[in-house]
Amino acid sequence: MRLDYTNMMAASLGECGLKEVNYSRNAFDKVISTLGTGWQEWANLISDGEIDEITQFCRPICEKAESVVVLGIGGSALGAIAVANALTHFRHNELPREKRNAPKFYVEDNVDPERMAALLDVVDVSNTYFIVATKSGETSETLSQFLIIYDALSSKLGDKAKEHIIAITTLGKGKLYEIAVSEGFKLFGIGKGVGGRFSVFSPIGLVPLACIGIDIKGLVSGAAKAAQISQNPDINANIALMMAALNVEAYKKGCNMSVMMPYADSLKFMSDFFAQLWGESLGKKQDLCGNTVHVGQTPVKALGVTDQHSQIQLYTEGPFDKVVTFLTVTNFRNYCVIPNDKRIDGLEFLKGHTLNELINAEQAATAFALKKAGRMNMTLCLDAVTAESVGELIMTLMYQTAFAGAMLNIDTYNQPGVEEGKKATFAIMGRIGYEQKLQEMTAQSGEYKIERE
Repeated sequence: MRLDYTNMMAASLGECGLKEVNYSRNAFDKVISTLGTGWQEWANLISDGEIDEITQFCRPICEKAESVVVLGIGGSALGAIAVANALTHFRHNELPREKRNAPKFYVEDNVDPERMAALLDVVDVSNTYFIVATKSGETSETLSQFLIIYDALSSKLGDKAKEHIIAITTLGKGKLYEIAVSEGFKLFGIGKGVGGRFSVFSPIGLVPLACIGIDIKGLVSGAAKAAQISQNPDINANIALMMAALNVEAYKKGCNMSVMMPYADSLKFMSDFFAQLWGESLGKKQDLCGNTVHVGQTPVKALGVTDQHSQIQLYTEGPFDKVVTFLTVTNFRNYCVIPNDKRIDGLEFLKGHTLNELINAEQAATAFALKKAGRMNMTLCLDAVTAESVGELIMTLMYQTAFAGAMLNIDTYNQPGVEEGKKATFAIMGRIGYEQKLQEMTAQSGEYKIERE
């Protein structure tokens, strides 16, 4: 990967840019000194032996199943979605089995009843494997999906229904763990210090990806390369550290929104992955000293070229409150020539060129337009989209987030805002043990009541 941050600096933007990149060695040391421990257990990459174990288990599923479905939300879904979108055929599920050479892939990361009904309309549960993934083992959305699917499987397969369920959760705790042990599901564990949004290189991400034939060994190899680079104290040789410092300095200058804009459809869902990673990790009320600070950049998802025609007007002429990170690809996996059609006049500037040239020209032009308007932007470029480069990109974003959290002096790994909503959901739905929370809610906002249909 290569990072061009010319358009972040005052030398390029004048007073709108950064005069220098302030780099806190203390923040770097805080992250590096505790890697692999506590909530930074995500830095301990899975071993070759564990990769082989996952691959051996998943290979028969990849070879024989018609569909694989992930039941999960947030970190239990977004990493797998981003990687699968990057590394599978764009029309993967529409290809016939002999061309697809892998199961169809669905990730059910919401509880819209129409969506669940639609899934059951298009999959044959008797030839589908369902991966139930929740770090805590207590996620209401995932457990409700599981109950629906297990009922459908049991109705069709009887006692063999359990063979179609794979559970991934923290070992030894949580409802999903208890259910998996009781029912005899295949069970994979996730480390206690691996938060959901940092879990893509654990079984949470690797098992579903292996089930659809993704090269998970290459993915982890790329992640290991990024980890090695990210542990270099030289900021000029450390992309994750540089991007963290640039974003934090831009934030201090008033850029309270961080836009990720891939110029490659294969990387489209990296923006979704980044949005959770950045927003949930850095949006905090208090710092580590107990001060009320309400910090955090709001992550914004965009896609080039598409969002040049929906968002760029705002970015170039609206408030000076955004920093844009472009993701680009030098070598696409396909090469598409624009025909030199003699019947059509007036389009000579396009004829004979390629879509490869055009999409990268569009990105360069957008970066120029933002620069001209005094708007900070940087470009992270991948040579090509491969398992290794995708692993490197994701791990770089994870280290970037860890460094930024340290620079802001906040707890990067907690999520009290999310937990409050989870507890309130339990209360509204009538879970035993949450009666006091329901009383609190009723006292503040009136009656909360769920009527069972």
